[in-house]
Amino acid sequence: MISALHRWFDGDIGHSFRSSPTAIVAALIAFVCVFCAVFAPWVAPHNPFDLATLELSNARLPPAWSAGGSSSFLLGTDDQGRDILSALMYGARISLAVGFASVVLSVIVGVGLGLLAGFLGGWIDAVLMRLCDVMLSFPAILVALLIAGVGRALFPNAHDTLAFGVLIISISLTGWVQYARTVRGSTLVERNKEYVQAARVTGVAPLRIMRGHVLPNVMGPVLVLATIQVATAIITEATLSFLGVGAPPTSPSLGTLIRVGNDYLFSGEWWITIFPGLMLVLIALSVNLLGDWLRDALNPRLQ
Repeated sequence: MISALHRWFDGDIGHSFRSSPTAIVAALIAFVCVFCAVFAPWVAPHNPFDLATLELSNARLPPAWSAGGSSSFLLGTDDQGRDILSALMYGARISLAVGFASVVLSVIVGVGLGLLAGFLGGWIDAVLMRLCDVMLSFPAILVALLIAGVGRALFPNAHDTLAFGVLIISISLTGWVQYARTVRGSTLVERNKEYVQAARVTGVAPLRIMRGHVLPNVMGPVLVLATIQVATAIITEATLSFLGVGAPPTSPSLGTLIRVGNDYLFSGEWWITIFPGLMLVLIALSVNLLGDWLRDALNPRLQ
């Protein structure tokens, strides 16, 4: 493992990363956000969702550096007395988990269908591509809003796990299309190359050719697309939560925190919504910048 990391760091991609200040800063920001989200129970100064520790007397306190602020609540508190800094860490944990899970599901479905469409062709290719056209004709946020809303209506008292499952599926329902079309185009090019023809002549099964020969050669664009789609999935989740059909109220994400703070924005308590919005911007921007760097690093024309 260590030797593999050492080879990567000394290779072309590692050199590209070291020579890009933007990629380094974006990676540091993303690492801090992910670290604080994953280890929120140990890093956060408070547990904002433990009702036993909340006091309404601490509600809507400004940041510590403002008049009336408290050093116990660095970024202030919300309308229920929850520490904003701790809520950001716990909220980012949910947003990142939903974003990564929806992207992984989209990659699995999209890459599998794209391989089948590009390698087999014929009526399978025609049916899958028409399905992609139908999915692309609807706005992604509208489809996700519809599925998430229907899921919440059918299971109003569902456990949080089921609610998150519906949210992940609703985001993945349109996310797989881009992977399918990307992989299908790359597979159409790869299936006519000599190494694939040689594998066919030697009697290798089509499924084995797709898995062992074609798939590794079409994963470059998928990795770049997946990196960028993580930010899109996080923003989609935040949008659904802002509209009230995303994460359940008992486990608020960044979108829920922004929605709660929006009610107090014009009354002077700006910190309740500004800091969750800034956290969302930092995560999305850092991931997008990493995706742009990875796209350039994997482009042989720029080597």
